[in-house]
Amino acid sequence: MEWRERVAREKTLRFRDWEYWGRPVPPFGDPNARLVVVGLAPAAHGGNRTGRIFTGDRSGDWLFESLYRAGFANQPTSEHRDDGLRLRGAYITAVVHCAPPGNKPTPQERDNCLPYLERELRLLPWRVIVALGSFAYDGVCRALGVRRRPAFGHGVEAPLKDGRTIICSYHPSQQNTQTGRLTREMLDAVFARAREVSTDASPRVN
Repeated sequence: MEWRERVAREKTLRFRDWEYWGRPVPPFGDPNARLVVVGLAPAAHGGNRTGRIFTGDRSGDWLFESLYRAGFANQPTSEHRDDGLRLRGAYITAVVHCAPPGNKPTPQERDNCLPYLERELRLLPWRVIVALGSFAYDGVCRALGVRRRPAFGHGVEAPLKDGRTIICSYHPSQQNTQTGRLTREMLDAVFARAREVSTDASPRVN
């Protein structure tokens, strides 16, 4: 928390005229979402600055462009909280809601935030979760009490006993996108599959 607030005070040169959010970043999206996207944590000068998750950094650029192409967003960009962006059938959250130093949340931070993720997943009528990165996949499985699951890998699917599905994706961080580990085609394929699963009319098993 102290680091998150210090970043908001000291800022960075290119955003020196911004009034940073500097607080836990809330989830964003459609409360009737059948797709839930789960990320790692807000970026120091992205979500921590703008107050909207995955907004104001390159990871968010990739994510919202892909959501737009899959029909889950009304526009391909997310720049600030009042830019007119709306999600349709999708909801975005994270395992950790405060920007961590070095974008590396600790197990304690994960455990502190996990009750919020558990509650979100209980309340939303989701059919599919896209977990962006192994940290998010682990957090989702902890929140849902999933003990036996496939190893993380891009495009790996973990079907749940109630008929719902978790789909894994590499995180759209610059570490992955600039090295070619994740391409736009790969990310689009994940959300095309999520669209297919989210519109499946098969009843859930309770």
